[in-house]
Amino acid sequence: MSQVVKLIKPKRFGDDRGWFTEVYSENAFAGHGIDLRFVQDNHSLSVYPGTIRGIHFQSAPHAQAKLVRCVAGRIIDYAVDLRRGSPTYAHYVGVELSAECGAQLFVPVGFGHAFVTLEPNTEVTYKVTDVYAPDCDGGILWSDPTIAIDWPLPETGAVLSGKDQKLPTLAAFDSPFEYTGSPLELFEGVISGTELKT
Repeated sequence: MSQVVKLIKPKRFGDDRGWFTEVYSENAFAGHGIDLRFVQDNHSLSVYPGTIRGIHFQSAPHAQAKLVRCVAGRIIDYAVDLRRGSPTYAHYVGVELSAECGAQLFVPVGFGHAFVTLEPNTEVTYKVTDVYAPDCDGGILWSDPTIAIDWPLPETGAVLSGKDQKLPTLAAFDSPFEYTGSPLELFEGVISGTELKT
């Protein structure tokens, strides 16, 4: 199972009508290390800029990897290394995803996931590799000082759910994830049919 965060840019084929893109191909993704079975698609709407969702994860036996894309508006999407013993524990990567660019972020098991919206009425969809399981659901406080994400927030500040406001800090967190020898890195590429071009 891949433990590398990957920024994926599906190729778009355009003409005077617009464009077409293949956003997911099991064979193409498997050929580049994402050989996972996605079992559920989720879709969120965030009305206000500055809406933060995260930092979320699911642990075993229902741990989830995610394939995230923005289908309306723009977000900064984050993956946070939560694996015990990792040399990049508590480090994060953040990338802009938008409906205009069409890029996707693959977030493996062992990483927390979060995003902040940059525009009104932003919609995000993501595929997950296991079903939602409340008993396995967890998270880290968005403003955790150890992780120290520099959120690009509007003057009005962050918009958060009550649940996300009450998540624990990293100092109170006993990680259920183990390091497997792959430190946090962001791999970027373009999947076009069965080819990935860097």
